[in-house]
Amino acid sequence: MHIEARQIGDREELTRRIAKETDARQRDRYRAVLLAIEGEQTSTIQATLARSRGFVQRWAYVYRDDGIDAIGEQPRGGSRPKLAPEAQARFIERFKAGPIPGAGADGGRCTLRGKDAVRILAEEFGVNYSLNGVYKILHRHNLACLRPRPQHRHNDPQFMQQWLDDAPLLSSVSDSSTKTRPSKSGSRTKPASASKAR
Repeated sequence: MHIEARQIGDREELTRRIAKETDARQRDRYRAVLLAIEGEQTSTIQATLARSRGFVQRWAYVYRDDGIDAIGEQPRGGSRPKLAPEAQARFIERFKAGPIPGAGADGGRCTLRGKDAVRILAEEFGVNYSLNGVYKILHRHNLACLRPRPQHRHNDPQFMQQWLDDAPLLSSVSDSSTKTRPSKSGSRTKPASASKAR
């Protein structure tokens, strides 16, 4: 594969970008183009970068048609999020605050679950999310499901210590007073040499 350099200095610019790029995939895009400009065969570039033929050709042709600045992942389309970023921040704060004491559906709970998050989004924010959608939002904000609190917020350390002080003692009978019996797992068969002597 041979791609002509579009402008004088493109090789140096690609070399500079390769040296400073921290994303391995993006760095390989630049390297594929540079090797193509230097006249390397597609199969050689594939082997050098451990990338597919399509990867090598795609980025070489992107450079050929549109230049260095076109090399890179283009933003992908998609639907707008149901919940705006500022509303997401408010939802996360609401979720972190935990159940509201005395509130209808929250009442009696010590922690909120994914289903509660779906309900809160519908009732308080007016948007409908699936359970998986809610987990994605929580994960993006470093909130993991099934991660227990180090200590329940209603724990009373003084009450717990009082309970330990008042708890009945366990049996103080020593293990040494328990009689042990000799093992009965010994073999009663004749030694192998005795059976051969007959």
